[in-house]
Amino acid sequence: MSLFAVKPLSRIIRESEGGTHSLKRTLGPLNLILLGIGAVIGAGLFAITPTAAHNNAGPAVVFSFIVGGLGCAFAGMCYSEFATMIPVAGSAYTYAYATMGELLAWIIGWDLILEYAVGAATLSVSWSNYLVKLLHHFGLALPHNLTAGPFEGGIVNLPAIFVVCLTSMVLIRGISESAKFNAAIVMLKVSIVLIVIAVGWSHVIPANHTPFIPENTGTFGEFGISGIMRAAGIVFFAYIGFDAVSTAAQETKNPNRDMPIGIIGSLGICTLLYVGFSYVLTGIMNYKDMGPTAIDDAMRSIGYGWLSTAIIVGILCGYASVILVMLLGQSRVFFSMSKDGLIPAVFSDVHPKFLTPWRSNLLLMFFVCLFGGFIPLASLGNMTSIGTLLAFVIVCVGVIVMRRTNPNAPRPYRTPWVPVVPILGVLVCFAMMASLDKETWIRLVVWLAIGLAVYFAYSRHHSRLVTDPEKP
Repeated sequence: MSLFAVKPLSRIIRESEGGTHSLKRTLGPLNLILLGIGAVIGAGLFAITPTAAHNNAGPAVVFSFIVGGLGCAFAGMCYSEFATMIPVAGSAYTYAYATMGELLAWIIGWDLILEYAVGAATLSVSWSNYLVKLLHHFGLALPHNLTAGPFEGGIVNLPAIFVVCLTSMVLIRGISESAKFNAAIVMLKVSIVLIVIAVGWSHVIPANHTPFIPENTGTFGEFGISGIMRAAGIVFFAYIGFDAVSTAAQETKNPNRDMPIGIIGSLGICTLLYVGFSYVLTGIMNYKDMGPTAIDDAMRSIGYGWLSTAIIVGILCGYASVILVMLLGQSRVFFSMSKDGLIPAVFSDVHPKFLTPWRSNLLLMFFVCLFGGFIPLASLGNMTSIGTLLAFVIVCVGVIVMRRTNPNAPRPYRTPWVPVVPILGVLVCFAMMASLDKETWIRLVVWLAIGLAVYFAYSRHHSRLVTDPEKP
């Protein structure tokens, strides 16, 4: 079988319908928008903004968020076309399988493992750190041995394990319950973000925004235009997860109408929140003085220290909802890859009552808990970004390929101005990739090499295109 053998659209749709491996369709457009916001509003807003401003872009981090949002918008329109054409679980993995063949589909699936599972583990550690801070506000303290892994002088990070187990149990219980849980968290954290913007807007100091684009230091990525682009590649981590909306296509009541609303709507709302928040933060506090606690410091400097506890609650909610949606996306990608035979069948087992891929959720919970509880993952943020950007590039290219190979296939949503929009998506996303550091590129190459070894050792021989070829 050719490495670039594609899976026909007719077969993808047919295999997704009915049988014992069918997911329950319960989500509407509001659910999808909230899933997108749940995945996006989190780490980037509260943790990455001060770092990117201090090290790379200064106040122009606002432009970095706009660049990141623009790249996501182009990719989001391409995702929407695929999600309405192929309304099944699997997201970019399934789209690549239908357009560019099994090998590239595997690469995308392997990238999404990095994006969702490793990203969720990384965020679980950050969630643990902020829980310790919240408890400190009330005079409580957890033993260091139980809030840090063995590589950090402790024994196990129990809060990180707790949040992964909690979100996994919600996912196993059902997609409807997961959506309700996520919606409650989204309402709380967005309210806190809006309060911070409203309170801080009148305290913006114009001098902190002068110059808005600090002069480059002579080193690529340190301020100036290259600093904006380097920061865009870094804050792109803040947007990771919006594509998880497309993984829920098979659980959406009317995917032809609702998927574009969910994907593009959540992106637009989150970009506005990011731009407003970063503008206010860099206006209250000079970017040169920013550290990891910049948001707390900024609120205290304008006499709103009491908001500190609320902000930490918002951060905890933000991380929890991002972890929830990342684990949702990962299990759905595994569900599709398993049905295609590229990974073991256990990942596509559906619970008879809850109609969720519960075994996949349990296995993911175990491994993510292992990483979050025992292994330091702080350096993987950029690695997660570059893998996701690669997936976006392939999805944008896939739209152009599909327009040529299947020009007459039904497209309830059509990406406008093809091939201009997909090409712009490729250029913006690749520009952000190129702006990331050399170490991140090395890690990506190593990760892909491991994935290719797995593919040629197992997946290629167990693919259903090989074991169950479609009859002519």
